[in-house]
Order: sequence, then C-alpha cells, then structure tokens
Amino acid sequence: MKIDRQALGFGNGERATYAADPWTTRGRLYAESSSPTRSEFQRDRDRIVHTTAFRRLKHKTQVFIAQDGDHYRTRLTHTIEVAQIARALARALKLDEDLAEGVALVHDFGHTPFGHTGEDALHEVLLPYGGFDHNAQSLRIVTKLERRYAEFDGINLTWESLEGLVKHNGPLLTKDGQGMRGPVPQPILDYCEIHDLELATFASLEAQVAAIADDIAYNTHDIDDGLRSGYLTFEMLEEIPFLAGLMAEVRERYPQLEKSRFTHEIMRRQITRMVEDVIAVAQERLTEAKPKSVNDVREAGKVIATFSAAMSETDKQIKQMLFKRIYRHPDIMRIRAGAAKIVTDLFAAYMANPKEMQSHYWVDHIAGLADAPKARHVGDYLAGMTDTYAISAHRRLFDRTPDLR
Repeated sequence: MKIDRQALGFGNGERATYAADPWTTRGRLYAESSSPTRSEFQRDRDRIVHTTAFRRLKHKTQVFIAQDGDHYRTRLTHTIEVAQIARALARALKLDEDLAEGVALVHDFGHTPFGHTGEDALHEVLLPYGGFDHNAQSLRIVTKLERRYAEFDGINLTWESLEGLVKHNGPLLTKDGQGMRGPVPQPILDYCEIHDLELATFASLEAQVAAIADDIAYNTHDIDDGLRSGYLTFEMLEEIPFLAGLMAEVRERYPQLEKSRFTHEIMRRQITRMVEDVIAVAQERLTEAKPKSVNDVREAGKVIATFSAAMSETDKQIKQMLFKRIYRHPDIMRIRAGAAKIVTDLFAAYMANPKEMQSHYWVDHIAGLADAPKARHVGDYLAGMTDTYAISAHRRLFDRTPDLR
C-alpha cells in the first residue's frame, strides 16, 4: 500500500479533526486547576514518567533476565522504544503526540517481576481471589497505589489517558455487556462504577497507535535480543519471507558488513516497514470512515491503526518463531520455572505472615484482614517488585533461591 505523503503530519501543523483534544478533555476524577504552560495530556505524560512504577521498570524482565547481560531489553527500555514508535505514528497521522506517548509509557506499569512468567504465577495463586491481570493492575497503580499527591491516591490522569490504558487493545465489552475476551477484571469494573471508561467502545486513535507500537517494538527487539543470546540465528530468520527479504536487501547493499551492524540494519528496516504499513492502513481506513471527531473513532466499529493483511501474516510468523525458538526454549523454560517458584514462595510467605512485607505501607493493618483483601494487598506488593528485589526477598526468607541464569 502507498502512503499519501501530502496527508502526513510532521509535528508543525494542526491536529486532525479525529485527534483527541487536550483542551476539551473529559477531565480528571478529581478536579484540578489547569496548567498555564502544559496541555492536560502533557501533564499526564509528565506524571507517568515521575512515578515509582515507571522507575521500577528498569529492573523488570522483558524476555531475558537482566542479570544475564547489560544489553538485553528490560521493561523500561521496551517501554521507551514503544513510546518512540507511538509518537512517530501519532505525528504522521496528526494526532496528539503527548497522549499517544503517555499511553505507551504507562501500558506496562502492571507487569510483575520476571515478565509473563511472574504474571502467570501470580495469576495462579490469586485465582481464588479474582486472579491477576497486568492491565487491571496498571489501572490500580495510577488510580490507587501510587501515593504522591496530598489530595488523592494515584496520579489522577485524564479520562482519555485512562481510557487508552484500559482499552488500547480494543473494547472490553460488547454492546450488550458481554466480555469480549472473557470476564472483565474486577478492578476495571470497580473503577468504571465511579468513572465510566465506556468499555464497549474503541479507544482513541492515540491509544491504538500505542498498542500497535507495542507489537512493532517487541517483534523487533526480541529478534535482536534473540540473536544476541544465540537462541536465534540468521538462518532461522531466513524461514520468514519478510525477514529473508530484508536480509537480502542488506547483503546486496553491504556485502561485507559485520554481524552487529548487519543485525541493526535488519532491525531498523523491520521497524520502518511495519510503521509505514500501519500508516498506510490507517490512512485508508480514515478515508473510508471519515471520522469528524475522536468520538467517531471510538464508534467506528473496528481498529483503524493496524497492520495490513500481509503484514499481519508476517507478524504471526514472527511471533510463532519467537515462541518456538526463544519463549519455549528448554533453557528459558528452566529459568521460568525458577522465577515462578520465587513468586509463589513469596506469596505463601506473605499470606502466612504479612509483616514480612517490610516496606508495604499497610503492613501493620493487613494481618487482621480476611484472606481475599489480604491476598490483593500481597498481590499488589509482589507485582510492584523488581526482579532484583524479588530475588533478594526470597533469599532473606528461604534457604535456597533458584538460580535464574
């Protein structure tokens, strides 16, 4: 598909009519006076960056445990890459770049230590109490668990930022109230009772570009980290036509290129082609839908910022390769088992004696709670841990801690 360059935004023009407008935001749960120097979405982005949850991302696993090497992605470096791609997409489509960046920066706040392994383990132990969902946990963090402001818990983001956080992957409910992908996590339903995020509609286009930027970022950097680790080889990449084509292109232009530069040239082309594909699809769908406002985007009935059919197939092939070659590799599975044990051991220890959660601000009040609210506090505490803190906490409480190398 071809891009209409005349329709592109480069950050120096008016927002499109379908962009979210910070000057007509639906506001915050707790009313605040406006800033004379920043838009409401700029304030949201700034608040997100200054949270404790954002800083913790630097020591949380993306795929490879950080202690395996300084150059592997962490949740923080992944988040920064997502934000960069989201902002580029927002600029090209004449959206509000600050909102797109903010949603990208906050989208992984709820992730546990040890990546999806930690999330799976925490969900398992919390199943009797409603389970665990990282998206719902992100919402809890920014509406309740961050304790920074004198007048409210959380960071009091605008409705649009919260909508993007919760719905960036699409509606959670059908029009008749049924869960689109199973039951909606209770923390999200509870919050919507007091601040309705309209779970049956799509999110703004700013949130949609943040979501597809997440796919682009991790598809690319997981290949990069996989090559660095040795779990992937260039021969394996040749099995995917899209990647094989990029490699042939680089080899033809730079026949004697060293491995590290060769890898980078592939990765930068992959990001560029995927970003351009999303822009072309979004332009075509915007032409068809002719949205006149951000609400028209929400009611469009389909995602606007997404891959073409051909790139969706490539995306599927890359994910299948990553699962086969990395995520389910025996070495990774052994490490995952050890990480899961750390999480489940700590959950059991804290449920038995909540005072072991030495830095939890409610530690003196938790012991007398019933199991369900106590388990939720324990889950909050565990989800907030970094990899390094979880390992340290386990070593303090147990004689033997799994080796995650």
